[in-house]
Amino acid sequence: MSLMILGTASHVGKSTVVAAVCRLLSDRGYAVAPYKSQNMSLNSWVTRDGAEIGIAQAMQAFAARTEPRAEMNPVLLKPKGDRTSQVVLLGRPYRDVAISDYYLETDRLLDCALEAYARLESDYDCIVVEGAGGAAEVNLYGRDIANIRLAEKLRLPIVLVADIERGGVFAQVCGTIALLPREVRGLVRGVIINKFRGDPALFEDGVTILEELSGVPVLGVLPYSPIELPSEDSLSIGDKRVHDHPIRIAVLRFDRISNFTDFEALERRVAVDYLPPGAPLAGYDCIILPGTKNTMEDLARLHTSGGADEVLRAHAAGVPVIGICGGFQMLGRQVEDRGIEAGHATLPGLDLLRVETCFAAYEKTTRQATYRARPAGPILSRIGMVNGYEIHMGETARDAGASPAFDEDGAVSDDGMVIGTYLHGLFSNPSAVDGLLGFLYERRGLLYESTDTVDPYDELARLLEEHTDLDRLVALAVEEPMDR
Repeated sequence: MSLMILGTASHVGKSTVVAAVCRLLSDRGYAVAPYKSQNMSLNSWVTRDGAEIGIAQAMQAFAARTEPRAEMNPVLLKPKGDRTSQVVLLGRPYRDVAISDYYLETDRLLDCALEAYARLESDYDCIVVEGAGGAAEVNLYGRDIANIRLAEKLRLPIVLVADIERGGVFAQVCGTIALLPREVRGLVRGVIINKFRGDPALFEDGVTILEELSGVPVLGVLPYSPIELPSEDSLSIGDKRVHDHPIRIAVLRFDRISNFTDFEALERRVAVDYLPPGAPLAGYDCIILPGTKNTMEDLARLHTSGGADEVLRAHAAGVPVIGICGGFQMLGRQVEDRGIEAGHATLPGLDLLRVETCFAAYEKTTRQATYRARPAGPILSRIGMVNGYEIHMGETARDAGASPAFDEDGAVSDDGMVIGTYLHGLFSNPSAVDGLLGFLYERRGLLYESTDTVDPYDELARLLEEHTDLDRLVALAVEEPMDR
């Protein structure tokens, strides 16, 4: 009783479709879980037991009304640069590997992924499986544990998602199906066309032609939707909209930026621009240094690009500066690496907070946390209780007399205008959004309205229900798989 969602390419909307199917099946009374055997992303989430998984699988779990767990994303690759990635296996750091060495472990990782799937299968009525990238990457078939080799093992009905906004949807669908191995091609039971702009009735003849050419039914044509879920990976940064808004926030776009989903709730309210280090910061109301997979290398670039000077000038002009995770580490006096991230080196930080960070061991802190903001300065004093999660290497020590920002986490300057924290998901808390934006609006003499909370998964489910053959889709999800 499971379903596999594959794509014609990366960024076609597989993750969104999986989330919508999870909510629909949950609405119909099924215990459902998402699953992606292998994900490559620097946007991640921490489960209650401290396991790290891709953020998309966590959001899909919430859509399914279930608790995220490591088995939902057993293999997570976190690129570090120089063709090297950290492998997170069943939620825990495994090791850093070059891509050529990673492929040597394909069989073992596939076995681990299948074991994780089996555990989910024993606990849930239905698993909605998401592939990775495009399904028809012929040169990767022998080592593709997210699409082809997984499909061969699980023998689940497959729904193929295509992105009509990219153009060439007929070639996307027919080319993908034609290139799939014969045993996988026979599993494709339906197609969903995603991101259609305009009147879907105008594509009715296109649906007929596509079904005739491919021999596979089109289950639905989904309109382009403004419903926003957290971005799965860095491809989404290119889709960020430029807002015309009086409040402007600059997020430094580090080369190895991670968990930029931290700021997507702010994007829905004000102008948030992702700027490369060194870009002018004059005119911005707030500067944010986000997380990074390599603090040392991105801190070095911040200095050489002139970005550090830009941040210091903004701070001197009274602009609040906020650092999350690696960005928090950069705001301190120095960062020392004892061979963990980029060799042995010590780099000066921005010296805006009285803290120092050291990377001394290949150990990662991963945990969920609930904190109360310290009543320090005009921003934190408005926030109150928040929850989120920590994912970081290195340990940060405050100087004697330096104040934490949240209970015992982070640090805050004496005037409250520089805030550092390890807490990812801070701005998923309406109180944190209201606290920061309320202050920024007030400074501009503008009236601020508190954040409304909307469940995007119900909206997604309604969208799928309105524009797909839902009974057919659900029937596919709950039928028995073919012999494995």
